This record gives sequence, structure tokens and C-alpha cells, in this order.
Amino acid sequence: MNTDTMSSRTTAKTSKTPEAAAVPPTGTPFPEKRAVQGHRRLLTRRDRLTLGLMAGVPTILHVALVWVTALASIALAFTTWDGIGFDSIKWVGLDNFKQLFTDNPQFWPAVEHNVVWFVVLILIPTPFGLFLAVQLDKKIRFSRVYQTAFFLPVVVSLAVTGFVWQLVYNPDTGLINSLIGANEPGHYIDWIGDPDLNLWAVLIAASWRHAGYMMILYLAGLKGVDPSLREASSLDGANEWQTFKSVVFPTLRPTNTVVLVVTIIEALRAFDLVFVFNKGAQGTELLSILITNNIIGESSRIGYGSAIAVVLLVISLVVIIPYLIATFRKERRA
Repeated sequence: MNTDTMSSRTTAKTSKTPEAAAVPPTGTPFPEKRAVQGHRRLLTRRDRLTLGLMAGVPTILHVALVWVTALASIALAFTTWDGIGFDSIKWVGLDNFKQLFTDNPQFWPAVEHNVVWFVVLILIPTPFGLFLAVQLDKKIRFSRVYQTAFFLPVVVSLAVTGFVWQLVYNPDTGLINSLIGANEPGHYIDWIGDPDLNLWAVLIAASWRHAGYMMILYLAGLKGVDPSLREASSLDGANEWQTFKSVVFPTLRPTNTVVLVVTIIEALRAFDLVFVFNKGAQGTELLSILITNNIIGESSRIGYGSAIAVVLLVISLVVIIPYLIATFRKERRA
């Protein structure tokens, strides 16, 4: 081949423009172009607005109804205010707390009743709820029906529960007095009006509800027990009680912690049943009742009622904070 011919071909190949070089040969499909260059916005303006409303509105409501009111109650605890006009708020320092601890004849009985409430809930309905959970965990026949029946009081409003038990305790036509023959003149038993009986009557209604709550908590904990532990215990010759005491119950330690905290909170925030029964009078005083009577009652002592609320808040935090610390430490170790 001639040298001039080869050099001219080489010159022709190298002299092609970049546009021509980018054109693929005939019959070769064009490569797909990138749909979008650079960063693509995954959310439209409408999506961002919707997400903002969905997250923002609940956050604003939570802050306004929980945090703002809690901080306002703490601030008002050191003042006197009748609730009419902000200019009537007067700073009194610790006077509300001094009066609460020394001059209020209802405060210490209310604290005592809250303690009694906790002791009764932890000693009677909690073990009974554990017993129900153990029985239902055996997969007996109609277990779902039993679960629904025992858990139904938890679903029903406490106010409705109070009205139902009012009918049970009615001196004239109540179920209990009718069964024991105490609905006749001269033999009446006033379960709600008698200061020696009404607190225990309310606690029976509260225990009826609390047992179903504890049953569900313990049933969830029992579902998490490794079946191999029970099998190994039975192979070692342990009976059902020994297996539960030495194998099953120790594995329920996290559930027991939750049960303890829930029971303490239930005892501290008890309000609905007592208020429906007799509005916390005649031997059923509770801290929550004192708060309500002072803040929205006829006295309208908002500062004094806020001081009681702060005391209740401190008692609650003493229980909740150690539980949260232990939970966070456990999650870090895991």
C-alpha cells in the first residue's frame, strides 16, 4: 500500500470532530440519557406541607397541653391566684407548701389513701392477674373468650365503671345488699357513704379493672419465655410449681419492673372512680381530688392547688426517673 494513502487515512481518522466521534455506528442503539442531572427532589412542596402539618400539629398540641401547663403549674405553685385576671397573681414563695404540710387536715389522709391504693393494687389484683395469665398461657379451650372477658373492664371508661359499681353498692337495690339481706330498713349498709367502708369499696372496683390490665402484661411476658427452659426443667423432674418459681418467674423480671411502675402510676393518678362515687369526700380523699377541688372547685385557689400538683409530680418523678435510667442503661448495654 502506498505511504501517502495510509497517511491520508490516518489524518482522516484523527481529524474527526468530537461530535462525529460521539455518533455511534449505524445500527447501534443510542445510549439512554440520564433522566435528571444533579440532585432530584424526592418530596414535592405539597408533600412537605403535609408532613409538616402531620408532625407539627401534634407537637404543638403536646407542648401546649403538657409542657406549658406543667411549667405553668410549677410557677403558679409559688403564687396565689383566684383565676380572675393575670394582674391578681401574687408571689408568695413557699407559703403554699408550708400551709399544705402543716395546716391542711386533708393532705396527709390523702397521701395515706394513695399509699393504701398502691399497697392494695400490688398485693391483690396484681398476683391475681399473674394467676390468670399463667392459666391462659396453657392454651386452654376458649382462652380468647376469657382474655376478652377479663380485659373488658380495662377498655371500659373508668367513669362508666364507677357508675356500674354504684349500682352494685346501692343501699336499696344494690346487688351486694340484696344478696346479704342488708337492703331492709334498719339493716342498710351504706358502702359509699360510710367513711369506714367507702375506700375499700372503691378499691374493689379498682382491683376488678387492674387485674385485667396485669393479666395482659404478664401474658405478653409469658409469651416471651423460651419453651426449652420449661422442657429442661421438666426433664430434671421439676413439677409445675417448681418450674414456675425457679424458671419462669425469674425470666419475667422486665415485666415485673413494668408492672411495678404501672401500678405506682395507677395509684398516684387515681381519680375517676373516686370522683364518680362521692367526689372524694368522707374518707376517700386523694391527692388528685384535692388538686381538682382547689383549682376548679368553688374555692378557686389555683396557686394552692398547683402546689399539691407539684408534690404529686415530684412523687411521680421519684418513681419514673430511676425506671427510665435503668431502661436506658439496659439499651446501651444491648
